[in-house]
Amino acid sequence: MKLSFDRRGFLKKTSLAAMATALGSEIVFADKLPKNYIPLLFEEKDALKGKNPDLIVQGDRPWNVETPLNLLDDRITPVDKMFIRNNGLIPEKMDIKTWTLTIDGESVKTTKTYSLADLKKRFKHYTYQLVLECGGNGRSGFQPQTSGNAWGQGAVHCAEWTGVRLKDILNDVGIKSDAVYIGYHGNDIHLSRDPKKEAISRGVPIAKALEDETLVAWQLNGADIPEFHGYPLRLVIGGWPASVSGKWLSRISVRNKIHDGAKMEGHSYKIPKSPVAPGQEVPQTEEYFRIIESMPVKSMITYPKSGAIIAPGKELELRGHAWAGDLSVKSVDVSIDFGSTWQNCKLEAPANRLAWQHWNTKIKLPVKGYYEVWVRATDEKGVAQPMVIPAWNPGGYLNNACERIALKAE
Repeated sequence: MKLSFDRRGFLKKTSLAAMATALGSEIVFADKLPKNYIPLLFEEKDALKGKNPDLIVQGDRPWNVETPLNLLDDRITPVDKMFIRNNGLIPEKMDIKTWTLTIDGESVKTTKTYSLADLKKRFKHYTYQLVLECGGNGRSGFQPQTSGNAWGQGAVHCAEWTGVRLKDILNDVGIKSDAVYIGYHGNDIHLSRDPKKEAISRGVPIAKALEDETLVAWQLNGADIPEFHGYPLRLVIGGWPASVSGKWLSRISVRNKIHDGAKMEGHSYKIPKSPVAPGQEVPQTEEYFRIIESMPVKSMITYPKSGAIIAPGKELELRGHAWAGDLSVKSVDVSIDFGSTWQNCKLEAPANRLAWQHWNTKIKLPVKGYYEVWVRATDEKGVAQPMVIPAWNPGGYLNNACERIALKAE
């Protein structure tokens, strides 16, 4: 079916009946449809075919792999369902017996190098569940499209990491009073294979580095970290873009300035300080951009899968997760009438700070027809997810619009 649009690309009102015909059922709460809103089903072309998708490969050089939301139903994300975001090539030589971590930089009192055995023996071990989300998660929702992987909403996971606190290592080394940032260095290979170039070398302010939950980890979900996720050692920093959690970790530099490594330049992992028009070019200077830090409040529906068909009037369980960067989530609500009314959900406390929170509720779809379920989380400061795609930015970062799934009652 070809839908009718006006000259600005908005759906014409006269197409409502045509959409219902294409769906094979009435659009329940059609009178509540937001102006110019195109139902989800027309974006998810295979939504009602009952297909069980595997992980979505966005690219293989480097590896970038997304997880469909219905596969993220586990409370702790299994390794085989974790998204992958690499910037370079996986190291070709990894010997755990000779692997070391060096702490250096302008703001350390003494440069020190630790073997893995040193780290495991000298410092107390900690285990935390931590949300890692790509800064560009949801990038495909921005129009016009931006550069970078066209992620849906599945570039996120919350797994269990075990290691030692970075702050304990830094206390052992001794940091100077002028320390303002840390930057990591890994052994991944630049795509050009030029040994003088780093694929990625990002960092965080010293206050974030010294948080209890910032780990130098060697275990993921109780086993050695897999190769794709940074074996044998990874920096893990929850709540901020996953790009600050350096894989194949070999060195951490304590800086007396904002770290200036690879992917800290231009507008990489940055957004404009002021709103810009969609498609507008912005000078790539510090004057116009700010570095992304804590990720915004967000939620997902992991059950049922979008496209499910259920009996009208039957009670249906909904569940999913919510998170809010450095903050906790205060409430989660769902709507079945395109955001006109909202139903509060049961929300669990996080397993620890910076872990996602599980929510659930039950709904009934009153009559036969097409429905959408929208979910909206609100953080502890009262900031809620926007109903629509947030302000456009050149990197396609921080899309935290309400997640939604399509359902049919018949």
